[in-house]
This record gives sequence, structure tokens and C-alpha cells, in this order.
Amino acid sequence: MSSANPYPILRLRPKEDRRLRAGHLWVYSNEIDVQKTPLTAVTPGSVCRMEDAQGKALGLAHVNPHTLLCARLLSRDPHVRIDEGFYRSRLQQALRMRERLFGAPFYRLVHGEGDGLPGLVIDRYEDHLVLQAGSLGMDRDLPLITAALQGLLRPAGILLKASGAARRLEGLEDRVEVLFGHIPERLEVWENDCLFQVDPRGGQKTGWFYDHRANRRRLRDFAQGRRVLDCFAYLGGFAIPLAKAGASAVTAVDSSAPALAILEENARRNEVEGLHSIHGDAMETLHNLRDRGEQFDLIVLDPPALIKSKKDFKEGSIAYRRFNDMAMRLLTPGGILFSASCSHHLSRETLLSQIAFAPQRGDYQIIGEGSQDMDHPVHPAVPESNYLKGFFIHRREELPEEAEKTA
Repeated sequence: MSSANPYPILRLRPKEDRRLRAGHLWVYSNEIDVQKTPLTAVTPGSVCRMEDAQGKALGLAHVNPHTLLCARLLSRDPHVRIDEGFYRSRLQQALRMRERLFGAPFYRLVHGEGDGLPGLVIDRYEDHLVLQAGSLGMDRDLPLITAALQGLLRPAGILLKASGAARRLEGLEDRVEVLFGHIPERLEVWENDCLFQVDPRGGQKTGWFYDHRANRRRLRDFAQGRRVLDCFAYLGGFAIPLAKAGASAVTAVDSSAPALAILEENARRNEVEGLHSIHGDAMETLHNLRDRGEQFDLIVLDPPALIKSKKDFKEGSIAYRRFNDMAMRLLTPGGILFSASCSHHLSRETLLSQIAFAPQRGDYQIIGEGSQDMDHPVHPAVPESNYLKGFFIHRREELPEEAEKTA
């Protein structure tokens, strides 16, 4: 370390710089030359200068010496300082892009690697912000990030809602705490001409899923006069806009009683009628609906991540197949199924293969695809940042073949 370089150095083994030079942001512990630059000498969560085997600078990274994914690149400029000014600049870039895309301040403000801030997620609810810190480095830099957000947005409150497997891998405990100002029990989201109540502390992730905004809007075109089934309804992000768009009836299923209570409150606030909720396991509910002979014209199948790690792949991919099979059994001829997956371990092609395997009783066709909305930008060299995929599936109507004309 020198006065020109305030950060300790981590040097890669020969030829292990190829991923970073190709644009990726991650470094694994087995790629570090620990003889020359021992990982054990690095303070967990600190910033290090990454170098190739010849000592050429590759950039600055947050480092956790105790994890396989041990470094996440923050900047390719080795001369910058990772301070409040650095975060303010990155946050301002992210904010400008969202303000061009969205007319109201309800969006994902920071999407990790896609915004050059790996390990950090920030969702905006007008004057309130909810953060997730998924890396030790971002958790350690929360005071810098909070100060930068205060200077940039003047929010009424900033909440840290940090939990899940990613933090446990980093050796971090779950944290739910107010970092600044005041966070009410409920926040509001204005989306697709509907107003939603959100529980930022007790709800899933940051409380809301902005990633499906465009898919929800697109599905409204199919809603008029249709019977709708939403299998993992959560707070009604799909169900309520479909009801407002003219669905004849909407059945919303979720295993969380608190989520359904907020969904029903959201339905009342939006003055929608014909919405019925079912508290129960999605697969069990699908079986019960089938046994009762129920059918639906529009089905939304958006489960939580069924494949959280590579070891879950086989069991999880079978679960996607079973869910799609059961949903297709309930779909009327001429009906639409929107089938999605947020498991980044499940590729688009694998999801499509599970969908293709499922139909045994009808003729189906893919009529469209969906992905995460534009406030969830994808880093072109980090495929893991492109996690959401979905298919709009049409069941062809069984029309009689035209009889051949005889002379």
C-alpha cells in the first residue's frame, strides 16, 4: 500500500483475469494468488485493489476473504476513492435513468450489478427507500450509502430490510432497522393505475416486486370477461389490475394469511369486485380446483424462487414442471397462462423445456415472452443479473376440422 494507493492489493493467479477483462464483476477465492497476497490478511468487507498476475491494476473491489465469491468489482478505475462521493455519483446515474423511464417515483432505484453496485438493492416508494445489502462490503458501507441518499433525494425515511441466504453466505445476520428518518407501518405503491399498500418490514424482500410491472400491464389486455386464477398472489400486483381491467372473476391464492389480508385491503381501496382469495398451499389448491372441475381463462403462475442454489436444481425444475402441468389442466381452450420464474439458476431454455413437457391434453403455443422491467437493468457480462423470465402461453381452441368438399 502507498499514498497513491490507499487500498491493500489482491493479485490474481496467471490467466485468472479473463473474466474481469471480459466485463464480469466477480472474483472467486481460488483465483487469488494467496502466496503473494494472502486473503487472510484482508479485513472482511474492506476495499482492495485487484491486480492481474503481472501487477497490472484491474480495479477496486469489496472483499470478503471467508466466501467463495470473495470479491465484487466496484470500479475499473484504481485511482478513485470508495467514499460518499463515489456512492453519490453511482446513485445519481441510477436516478437519472429511472426518472427518464418512469413518471412517478415508484421503482427499483438500484439493481446491484446492473447499476455498478454489486450486493446493493434499493427500492423507492416515493419519499421512502428500502435497502437490501447482500454483501459484507455493502453492509459495512451503509453509513456512506445512507449519507449519499440523504444528500441526493432528501428521503423521509430509509429502511434496511436485509435478510436471506445471500447474507448468510457472507456471514451476516438478518437486519431490519431504520437507518434514517421514519418508516410507517405501510408504504404505498402506485402501479398500473392501482394503489397498493405494502408492508416494508414484514413483507417479502423490500415489500414489493417492481420487476413484473410490465408483465402485469401486458396481461391486462387479456382480462376482459375472463375468469382469472393468480396462484402466488402476494399483495395483488397481478390480481387487482386484472380485476380492474374487466375480469369477470379473480381467484387469488397465497400461503401467507398476512399477505392476503393486505391484498383484500388493496382490493377494497381500488374498488374492485369479484375478487376471491384462498389461503393455502398453491399446489394443494390447484389439485382441489381440478377435483372440483374448475377452469379458468387466464392463469398467472409466478412462484417464488424454487431453485435457490445449484443443489436445488433437480428438485426445483421438477416443481416447475408440476406447477405448469397442473395450471394447464385448469386452462380453458383459448385461455392464456403466464408462467414465470425468478430463479436465476433456471435458464430460459430449461423453463421452456419444463413447460413443453407439461401439456398432455391440449395444443399449446408460446405467444410472447416477459422479463424484468427496465428498472432492473441487466449487466451484459453478468448473466446472473438477468434472472426473471416468463412465457405467455396460449391454449388453442379445439375447433372442428373443415370437412373436405366432395365433387
